[in-house]
Amino acid sequence: MSVPLYLDHAATSPIRPEVLEAMAPFLTRTFGNPSSHHTVGEAASAALEDARARVARVLGMRTGDVVFTAGGTEANNLAVKGIALAALPRGGRHVVTTPIEHESILESVGYLERFHGVTSTQVPVDDAGRVDPAAVAAAIRDDTALIAVGHANNEIGTIQDVAGFAAVASAHGIPLHVDAVQSAGWLALSDLGADAIALAGHKLGAPKGIGALAVRGRVPLEPLLHGGGQERGRRSGTENVAGAVGLAAALEQAEGERAEAAARVGAQCARFIAGVLAALPSARLTGDPVHRLPGTASFAFADVSGEAVLLELERRGVVSSSGSACAAGSDEPSHVLLACGLAPVTAQTAVRFTLGRAGLPDDGPERLAALVADAVAAVRS
Repeated sequence: MSVPLYLDHAATSPIRPEVLEAMAPFLTRTFGNPSSHHTVGEAASAALEDARARVARVLGMRTGDVVFTAGGTEANNLAVKGIALAALPRGGRHVVTTPIEHESILESVGYLERFHGVTSTQVPVDDAGRVDPAAVAAAIRDDTALIAVGHANNEIGTIQDVAGFAAVASAHGIPLHVDAVQSAGWLALSDLGADAIALAGHKLGAPKGIGALAVRGRVPLEPLLHGGGQERGRRSGTENVAGAVGLAAALEQAEGERAEAAARVGAQCARFIAGVLAALPSARLTGDPVHRLPGTASFAFADVSGEAVLLELERRGVVSSSGSACAAGSDEPSHVLLACGLAPVTAQTAVRFTLGRAGLPDDGPERLAALVADAVAAVRS
């Protein structure tokens, strides 16, 4: 069986060989607990702090701002719940977000509403999934404790005006949390102006099970995990040293390649999009046609089942997805596409293609577009 063309990098990417090599010593000989006060533990602690400093440099934050987590979902939970809960004694009981956020943000806000009396405002998006910073400003109240938004959407790839959100947040003295799980390695993160930034290692070439939340020290944060006080009291539990080293290595490599990879993959993806729309005039590109991640292309194919198209594509050696892997198994149409104004029946035709940093072969965009057209035609017939 030939190796399939994997186009679901928004769900996860393979581990980079260089990252595995960097992690190996901390899975074998340098295995100590970084909280232990002996040479073995101190060696692990030194590696952990070095990884923390390297992540902080890419994000434009201080070393002490970086909290290692078990992934992007935990990072978003810690930011949303931790900042909002810390604000409750000071009267902060309101969160501003959008309807197209990752489930880890939306469900965290839902938890705060159910159990802590917090209220929220979801700022609407346009049909391309973009949010107007002026609408964010209009949603702010006297008791707003947090603004939580995604830098780039995981389903449609739309990039938000985070600088505009940061200006609004700063003017009102409200912390801004940015979910950068999808944008890391594709977009610059050092000048976002955010107070908290979430990352996930497995989108960058590090293993699953490691992530980070960088949250500025001035922002009060209630921990979700209590215990031994690791991570400066913000996230107790013995740290995943090897994972932290892997995340730092993957983030640095992705950042070093970012400008070149974004330009090259973006050009390939544009050719692919043009080919699909030319071959299938009834197809609709979802998300913003300009402000989008370089490697993301999501389509709604009229009058076909998106899941059926996925099966036909896999028969042709192409692995893609119908949307967020975190919603896998759900029969409900994408909440992102519904918020962008698509009818439920249309939203269920969606297929998402997300390229990795290696991109496609030289003739790949056109061949891929032809395979997509064949798959859709097979389903329709």
